[in-house]
Amino acid sequence: MAKIIDRLEEIIIGSLMAVATIIVFVSVVHRYTSGFEIPVVQDWLLSKDMGWSQELAIILFVWMAKFGAAYGVRTGIHVGVDLLINRLKDKRRAAMILLGLSCGVLFTLVIGVFGATFVWENGMAYVTLNALGMDVGDHFEGPTTPDLEWPTWMVYSAVPLGSFLMCFRFVQVMVKFAHTGELPSHDHGHVEGLDEGEVLVVGEAIEIAEQREHAHGGLSEKEWEKGHPTVDDKKEEK
Repeated sequence: MAKIIDRLEEIIIGSLMAVATIIVFVSVVHRYTSGFEIPVVQDWLLSKDMGWSQELAIILFVWMAKFGAAYGVRTGIHVGVDLLINRLKDKRRAAMILLGLSCGVLFTLVIGVFGATFVWENGMAYVTLNALGMDVGDHFEGPTTPDLEWPTWMVYSAVPLGSFLMCFRFVQVMVKFAHTGELPSHDHGHVEGLDEGEVLVVGEAIEIAEQREHAHGGLSEKEWEKGHPTVDDKKEEK
């Protein structure tokens, strides 16, 4: 189930990024090419209204940012100042990290709840109750966006959905850290398509070392392995 959610998250982010990029590109090309006095073509381009493209691109980027934030928690991309925390020893460091993750869970949960309440009262309640044939009461239809004229509650749904997903990711990281003592770390020096075994430049090597220090709490590889034996080490002990 977790792998399905991970894959779905990546597909959503990638799709939003691709669609937003295409829309911005087409809009820019349309704006510049419509300025050329080409018979028939110019009239056809000017007849096509692309005023909605900016609004849609903004909406897509907002959704991408909210889901991307959750992806960042899962992969350890978010920037954090952990210099002092990594200098603490064992239990104190673990306690500080768990405290930080707990604050992340609480914050995103609160934002998700407030966001869901806002979306519900901003038009979602009216549409849902109306569709179910129930009395809408004091709920109103809600405003729409200026250009696309989409219900704003649909656009604002990115806030609760992205926040709840981010909260779920914080819980995942916290549970994993409590069991293994490891945090997700992202290798900023890695480039997709780079073959294994290729020589790394000095900067990339430093990046990888910093990521290992973050994940291992400032301990060296040998010190970390002593407290966290691998499967092969456990077999040898038996």
